[in-house]
Amino acid sequence: MAETLPLFPLGTVLLPGASLPLHIFEPRYRQLVVDLMTGSLFGRTFGVVCIKEGWEVGADNVGSLKDIGCSADLLDARPLPEGRFDIVTRGVRRFRLVDVDTTTAPYLLGRVEYLDDSPVPEAALEVVPILERGARAAHERYCGAAWHREDWSAPDEDVELGALSYLLAADCLLPVEDRQRLLEETSPARRLRLVRRMLHRETGILSALKAVPVPLTEFGHVPNPN
Repeated sequence: MAETLPLFPLGTVLLPGASLPLHIFEPRYRQLVVDLMTGSLFGRTFGVVCIKEGWEVGADNVGSLKDIGCSADLLDARPLPEGRFDIVTRGVRRFRLVDVDTTTAPYLLGRVEYLDDSPVPEAALEVVPILERGARAAHERYCGAAWHREDWSAPDEDVELGALSYLLAADCLLPVEDRQRLLEETSPARRLRLVRRMLHRETGILSALKAVPVPLTEFGHVPNPN
């Protein structure tokens, strides 16, 4: 059944289990943080949805939101001068955006339906360990090329299959399009294939450039309305 979540449109994709720190300065999202901290309306959960184009989404361009997003739990909020906040959040569950309410609150409210993974077919169960080993090996090669050894660690061996691909991707600077594709994929086996292929590609880029690629969004600056 559909539930209502406050929405935070961003130029990035949040994956389940991933940490996302945010600096909150715009008035409508300062109000959202206050509402989340009090827990009076939505608990401490909101929805992160990637913006297809541009930096901002208002009442006149809600169609620029991706259909699939991820719920986030507010873990910590540090008040700053002028009503701003630094917050830490973590991705929880994938959802499909059904409808958007632009009038009830200062921020967008979304009707969402949570999405579960599809079960792995019995015929494919025997190849899952092979896919898992390949994805873990690709992750190790990427992290070995990108980070110092103390800056990363392999996921535990007992990580649930559906969560593994997200954890592997969380250590890597994948393009937004790749992260959205991983978020939308409902087959854990296909998602492992995808993340393995993406990490192989990115490791090749690192080896050629001798540098960690930075997403293009890092070069932009969101205009401050204040």
